[in-house]
Amino acid sequence: MLHNAFLIFLAVGAYGLLHSLAASHQAKQWVRQHLGASASRWYRLAYNVVFTLGLIPLLGLPAALPDRVLYVLHPPWVYLTTAGQIAGLALAADATLRTDLWAFLGLRPEKPAQEATLVVRGAYRWVRHPMYSGSLLFIWLMPAMTLNTALFYAALTLYIIVGAYFEERKLLAEYGAAYRAYRQAVPMLIPRWPRKPEGRGFST
Repeated sequence: MLHNAFLIFLAVGAYGLLHSLAASHQAKQWVRQHLGASASRWYRLAYNVVFTLGLIPLLGLPAALPDRVLYVLHPPWVYLTTAGQIAGLALAADATLRTDLWAFLGLRPEKPAQEATLVVRGAYRWVRHPMYSGSLLFIWLMPAMTLNTALFYAALTLYIIVGAYFEERKLLAEYGAAYRAYRQAVPMLIPRWPRKPEGRGFST
């Protein structure tokens, strides 16, 4: 178990580190300065393609290691977990559609930071990172779980939590008081009905 945990956490950590570094402002600025505006224009698309393909060996690692089944759910419990997974997918899908989907995919240039607007509609009214929340709900409600998949999900959860904190630092720098008020009113990962924020610059 310790051997599997070490390899899985190491692989997810390495992937997460590269993923975060490539998404940073510093990486984008380096591409713009050294490779030109044309390369910068397609950076987001290339980023998505590279890290999507990079998921293939990462997802294959748990299956390649010795494993054992922890549990397999049967009706009626499997119906409840499936309903929860559908809710998680709906949460993530709503969040994706509330943003500029084509820019997110890299098929359209991203707006400059000074022109971007803070999205607080739909799923963003209940949780600050609905894509993360929906993804976590989906993976942890799998009706069957092995030791390796549990370790993989645990490593992924840790990366998501750490990544969310760093992402919030970037959002605070971009949106200032508006995001600070939003953060006071809306939880990070566990949805709840939004309460009235303290301060100005945010409304649902």
